[in-house]
Formats: sequence, structure tokens, C-alpha cells
Amino acid sequence: NLRRGERGTMALRSVLALVLCSASAMAFSPGSVVLRTHHRGAAAVCRPNTVRPAAALGRMSQLRMDAELPLAASTVSIPDADPYSIEDTKKKQPAGESTVLCIGLSHNTATVEVREKLAVAEDDWQLVGRELTKLPSIREAAVISTCNRFEIYISSSDTHRGVREVLEYLNRRSGIPISELRDRLFTLQGKDGVWHALRVAGGLDSLVIGEGQILSQMKKCYELATEPKLGAAGKVLTRLLNTAVSAGKRVRSETSISRGGVSISSAAVELVQQRCVEDLGLEVDQLDICILGAGKMARLLVQHLSPRNVKSIHIVNRSPERPQELIEQFPDARIVAHGLDEMLEQTAKCHVTFACTSAREPVLTKENLSGVLEKKVMLVDISVPRNIEDKELNELDQCVAYNVDDLKAVVAANQAKRKNLIIEAEEVLAEELGMFHNWHQSLGTVPTISKLQRRAEVIREAEIRKSASKLSGLTAAEKQMVERLTKGIVAKLIHGPMAHLRTIDNVEDRTMTVKSLERMFNLKDGLK
Repeated sequence: NLRRGERGTMALRSVLALVLCSASAMAFSPGSVVLRTHHRGAAAVCRPNTVRPAAALGRMSQLRMDAELPLAASTVSIPDADPYSIEDTKKKQPAGESTVLCIGLSHNTATVEVREKLAVAEDDWQLVGRELTKLPSIREAAVISTCNRFEIYISSSDTHRGVREVLEYLNRRSGIPISELRDRLFTLQGKDGVWHALRVAGGLDSLVIGEGQILSQMKKCYELATEPKLGAAGKVLTRLLNTAVSAGKRVRSETSISRGGVSISSAAVELVQQRCVEDLGLEVDQLDICILGAGKMARLLVQHLSPRNVKSIHIVNRSPERPQELIEQFPDARIVAHGLDEMLEQTAKCHVTFACTSAREPVLTKENLSGVLEKKVMLVDISVPRNIEDKELNELDQCVAYNVDDLKAVVAANQAKRKNLIIEAEEVLAEELGMFHNWHQSLGTVPTISKLQRRAEVIREAEIRKSASKLSGLTAAEKQMVERLTKGIVAKLIHGPMAHLRTIDNVEDRTMTVKSLERMFNLKDGLK
């Protein structure tokens, strides 16, 4: 037993010596290079420089951009005619080699007439995402479509081709010519696309600054995009959307951006309160109100109408369950429920009708209201696609119609008061932007780290095989100890380079370090 133990100890020492010599030879061979670290001052993360985007991106000149978009140098120009044929030749590249792109339009860049043509029902967000990822250069996709915006987030290894493919897809889906899409859509890439997503979730890009509904919508986008088998988000967009939702929560909890703010519904009620005397000759407490739909927007309408002591609220809905819930939730609001067959009757009887249904076509038109109206009425549409033919109905003497774009004047004062809060919120978002950017950039080092680990393991296994005859006298437990010991030595030897690679923030420095590691450990020559 004593001799056997001595032989085992000697064999173990031989193996460790071989492993150490091999590792030293590999790391300090004549062809190796010394890693160089470029020390730079730690730059504080700040929000991207901004310009007035209406001119920079060629959008509609008559629209004022309330939210600033990044410099044109950071955006991707919308390409001209596609020289590529779309075929299933997508190359699966590492996530770190892909770029985040945001392609879309909002209340800042397009009228409601344009937005409704591209609007996608929530039930179809996943379908559109999956269809987009079938395109050759698009790895991941997520869609968010609300009354004030339509945006597609993609991860692509070829930004220009990715934009072309999205344009062609939207052309096929909506029928809008590519030339018109090119004029209407904005495209943001990389950090600017991420920054935009964070501002959206934080409520800073909303028609009503700080409103909370967009955070719920972004959370829904995350849930649908990441649902197994149905969602089209991968590693990058999952992290992006999760970061956006977390950032939106932080903004609302760490700043006062959401306090004293208003929603689209409250802005619509405010519009009625401002206009009812001039349009109808009545004060707000003299109004009978009709609401088409009984969802979240309707609930917010009732919530803001109740304190104004309107005469009555008539809710028209396909099913009676939701109106009944509102009656129970607001017992003092004098709510009356009606079926869909009473829509025109209630619209004619009430002074003001709010439309907030999920219908894809107008439900109140010049044709179905002509001859029905007995007195002058006000119609307020806060849906996209529109539920009310506002332009046509404004031709009738007994009708004054408004759409969601008419709310801009109402919320302008709200935005002016909240400029300091926007600055505070953007400081929080800048922290989230920096963390996401560092994480995304670090993905580019994963292939090098994996190759380094495999290279080290191949060398370790080869040295163990060379010493097989010397290890023959060891017990199974001793052989396992040799395995653990050699793996531990190799792991500690390569831990330094891997840890250093993960901590480099500067892209240029990271690229140089990757090349140095590849030369030092012969990673480009394959695992021999």
C-alpha cells in the first residue's frame, strides 16, 4: 500500500508538471503577444445628443416633435428599392454581432390617418413578429401597436437589408407604397434604438408625458414577444424589453413624472370640458355622456367624468359583463348599460359620445348618423384605428367631431410643466441604457471565451492521455481527483483573460483584446 501511494503521488506530480509546462508553453510561446490595456477615463453615461428630427428624418413638416430623436448620424436611412430577392438564406450569427433596430411611427411623426393603416391588433402582435423573423436578415422581432404609435423592434446582422425587408413586409401587409413608408417611418439603430425604447416605456415619448398606460402596453409586448413557441424575441430583444419595462418602473418610482399627470382618457374629458360651452352651449354638469366600449379606456373615462358630476353616463357594449363591472365600481356615477343595437339611438340622445372600441373600421359614420341626430352633438374618438369618421361627420351641422390628434393642444400645458421631471427621468434611463449597452457589447466576446475554454480543455485532455500509462496505478477516486485538479488549474489560468475581456467597455479596446487572445492562444488555427 505504501509503494502504491508513492507511485500515485509521483504520477500526480508528473501530471501537474506536464499541465503547468504545457499551459506556460501555450501562453508564452514565441508567437504570443502581450495583452495591452488601454486606460481611459470612465465616461459618464449620458443620453444621446438630439436634434429636431422632423427635418433630419424627412417627416411631415407640419407636425411638431414633442420628443427628441437622436442625431441623424446614428440613424439608418430608409433604403431605396431593394436589390435583394428575399429568400430563406438567413445566417445564424452570434447575438453579439447583431444590431437592435427600431422602425416605426408615432403621434410625433404621423397623423392618425397614417397610423391606423399600420395599426396591428394586440392579438396579432406575435403573428407579425413571427412573420418578420422568417425574413433572411431578421433574427428577432417584437411589435407594439397603440393608439399613438406603431413600432417594430428587430435584431439584425445587416441593418440596411433588415430595414428593406421590413419595408417590403409592411408594404405587403398594409398596401402603403414603399416610397410613402420611407417618408413616414423613422428608423433608429443601436444605442439610439434602445434609448427610444426606454423613453417609450418611461412615458417620455407619449402624447401625455408620464402616462402609465404605455408601461402596461410595453409589458404586454414583452410578455407576448417572449412567450415560448409563439413569441419572436430572442436573447437580445428579451433583454431589451425586460430592461425597458424595468426602466419604466424605475422612472415612475424614483421620480415624480407620473404624479399629477394625465392619460389620453383624461385629456379627452378635459377637451370636452373646454369645448362644451362653445360647441354645445352647455356646461359639463349638464351633459349626458355616451361611451362606446367598456375596456380600460372606458373605465378611465368614467373615472374622470365622475368628479365633474355629469348628468348621466350611457355605456354601449357588445356584452353586458364589463358595463356591469363599471356600474359596481362607480356606484355614484349614474351609469346605464346598453347593448350594441342601441348605439345609434344613444349617440343621438346624448350630448357627447366617446368612442374607444377595438373595431378596425369606423362605427359612427356620416351615412349612419345622417337623419338620426336630433340635436347638436360632440363626438370624441380616442381609438386607433378610428371609430368615427371625423372629417365626414364635421360636414354635418349637428355634429362636432374630434380625433386623438386633437388632444395635443390640451396636453401642451402639461408637457411644459413637466420639463424638469423629464430631465430627472432621463438620468434614470441613462443608467439603464449604459447597463444594456455593456451587456450587449459583451455578447461579442462570448465566441472568443468559448474557443478559449475549448482550447484549454483540449490541451488538458491531451496531456492526461499522454500520462495515461503513469496513471494506471491510481484508484478511481484518485483519477477523479486528478481530473478535478487539472480542470481547476486550467480554469484559474484562463480566468484572468476571460474576466478582463468581459470588463472592457470600449468597443475598440475589446476588439483589440480579442485579436490578441486569438493570436496568443492560436484560437484561429482551430482546436488541434
